[in-house]
Amino acid sequence: MRPLKTLAILAGLVLGWNAHATEIRIALDCPPDPAKCGSYVFAHAFAEHLKANGLSAREMPVGSIGGEAERLDQTAQGLLEVNMADLARAAQLEKSVSAFMAPYLFDSLDHLDRSVARSDLMSRINASLSKKGVRIIALVATGGGNGLFNVKHPIAKPEDLKDLRMRALDENQLKLFQAWGGNGVVITMPEVATAFQTGTAHGYVNAPFVPFMFGHADILKFYTDAKVTPSLRVAMIAEDWYKGLSDKDRGIVDDAAVKALAANRAWVGPSDTAALAQLEKAGVSITRLAPESRARFRDLSRPAWTAVLNQAEIQPYIDAAEKGR
Repeated sequence: MRPLKTLAILAGLVLGWNAHATEIRIALDCPPDPAKCGSYVFAHAFAEHLKANGLSAREMPVGSIGGEAERLDQTAQGLLEVNMADLARAAQLEKSVSAFMAPYLFDSLDHLDRSVARSDLMSRINASLSKKGVRIIALVATGGGNGLFNVKHPIAKPEDLKDLRMRALDENQLKLFQAWGGNGVVITMPEVATAFQTGTAHGYVNAPFVPFMFGHADILKFYTDAKVTPSLRVAMIAEDWYKGLSDKDRGIVDDAAVKALAANRAWVGPSDTAALAQLEKAGVSITRLAPESRARFRDLSRPAWTAVLNQAEIQPYIDAAEKGR
């Protein structure tokens, strides 16, 4: 009986593995809150389209299979099918992806979408990423654009930053603040609230809903709707898994990405409007840049375009932005 028992166990393992292999796991990067999280809106719409067309899909709660680094590694190895990822993580695999966050390169989210649609940017990016085990299927908006928050006073022009020390994500953002005439300090997100309270930092660049997600809304007092960069993450998939799909299933996945992106974009406008209203209700003063001030911020930002990428690396993005206007 022992050989039969062993065969039964092996059969069970194989069946379990096959069931697992046919399930498309989507790793979330935020709580499943469609009111606040644009990447969840994308992920959920993506999963629902897959299910409606006969594929099995499961949303994996944020943190359940690791942080950003672990999820990226699992996707590259083909152990995770779909990953809602930080754009900066994708840039670790393909440097030029960081150009999507170049300040004032794209005028708006609509301009970004037109620029991508009218160029070969995504095919160029994925030609590189696919060699490293992943591909990007969508640039996912988490808001209409990133603005300037601070605790001291309104910001209506670059000169208003001269007495502010802004929290920076990295050295490149420090260079941007300096280009605007201000200063910065690199601080991790868990330390930001304390930094604002102690005066180590006075503000940051973020989408309007971010203070509510991280408990900063009762600390920050001023917001400038500057739309410095698009507020983006990426939907990333495992290349080997995608290539291994049948033509039919690959078509379903492609269609799911299109439907999910449409749902994400439909979410942005109402979400930004609600977030701005929520900021005002919380006592945050909102400033909207005059066209001439926006133009000055944009002109001062141009040197930061080549802080990460050289001219040859960023030029295709500049060309795409021109085509998108």
